[in-house]
Amino acid sequence: MLATVGDQLVQHGRVVGQHDKIGEIVEVMGQGGNPPYRVRFEDGHVGVCSPGPDSEIRHKDTAH
Repeated sequence: MLATVGDQLVQHGRVVGQHDKIGEIVEVMGQGGNPPYRVRFEDGHVGVCSPGPDSEIRHKDTAH
């Protein structure tokens, strides 16, 4: 999973009724675009994430 600053990290809800959590990658802390990433989520929370299999990267040039 590779990302650049400005891409979106989408953490999919794992149970019925749980919404996806979407954030903007503000810092790539790993080498060559690898995790961990510092992410600013829609609610303003900023955290460091190493995405798991329930996550995806939406690159800024293809984000919806």
